[in-house]
Amino acid sequence: MGRKVRIGVIGVGQIGKHHLTSYQKIGDAELVAIADINETEAKRVSEVFKIPDVYTNFRDLLARDDIEAVDVCLHNNFHMPVTAAALQAGKHVYCEKPMAGAYIDALRMYETAQERGLKLSVQLGTIFSKESKAARSLIDAGMLGRVYHARSTGFRRRGRPYVDGYGSPSFVQKPNSGGGAMYDMGVYHIANMLYLLGNPDVLRISGKTYQEIDMDGARRESSGYNVEELGLGFVRLQDGITLDIIEAWAILLDGIEGCSIVGSKGGVRLDPFGFFQSAGQLDLNATANLDAFMFRVHNVQGVGDEYDSPQHHWVAVLQGRVELLPTARLALNTMLISEGIYLSDRLGREVTAEEVRASSQSTAVKL
Repeated sequence: MGRKVRIGVIGVGQIGKHHLTSYQKIGDAELVAIADINETEAKRVSEVFKIPDVYTNFRDLLARDDIEAVDVCLHNNFHMPVTAAALQAGKHVYCEKPMAGAYIDALRMYETAQERGLKLSVQLGTIFSKESKAARSLIDAGMLGRVYHARSTGFRRRGRPYVDGYGSPSFVQKPNSGGGAMYDMGVYHIANMLYLLGNPDVLRISGKTYQEIDMDGARRESSGYNVEELGLGFVRLQDGITLDIIEAWAILLDGIEGCSIVGSKGGVRLDPFGFFQSAGQLDLNATANLDAFMFRVHNVQGVGDEYDSPQHHWVAVLQGRVELLPTARLALNTMLISEGIYLSDRLGREVTAEEVRASSQSTAVKL
């Protein structure tokens, strides 16, 4: 146990409640205030989570000098303006994924944090999974040799927000979300692959998106659904590394194999976890006891709670116990790739990272 970190949360919808629940499991996290335009719901949530102060204007929360960090849990196109305001107010910021609704907005968030000398982290839960930690340990030990290709995958049979029965219409409207499956699910898998690859620079992107599968007519009309259900991409990275992507909110298959990375000496798949090598004429396929692996990480290597979850890591960083993992840089590169897939789809050709940067237009909501 260290010093208490005083945190304010902006937005108490579905994601905000999830973050609040996570913080409640961390003894050193002190939730002192929440802000949401829905005052009735904000007051109800404050009672459930025993949070003393409620605001309907997030700027009133930011004006407090006793709050060290804020957690931004709003729709994608609100991330940049609220994060920038929080950084300008001198607060460290933890932001829900994706980083923003457009690359140029994510870049402004990153640059503002750098200019202000403040910490910015983005919710990338997959890099804290036991599968990712095990893969990282294999890569760091040289067991994969020279890593040269990764596959980023995400699968739902029929899991489009709202139109397939859960979530609100805001998730499927570009003015709020900026994108569909790529921004909602893809960010987790792409960022995790970039993390395991060492976050190499993006050079060129080719991609295609689809919205083909039928949905309930009334829900289609009432939702204003105008984002993709399936995103595909192929990315050329520095040092001859490549990344291919398939991300499905809805696809008529019974599954897609989990994310994987391959190198000159071995390969690793994350879900289900497997490690693959060859010894002479013998091909070796290995599984692993990941729970035992994590037990020894904690009890033999002596690693504490600093990497148990994104929120555990964030609190430990604010306490000065560990260095911040580069989640903002990973999220920024992920935004570049995702927006590159959209641009490639519109132009019908491969695009360069420079083209994506030059063409990116803000989707941020003016507050």
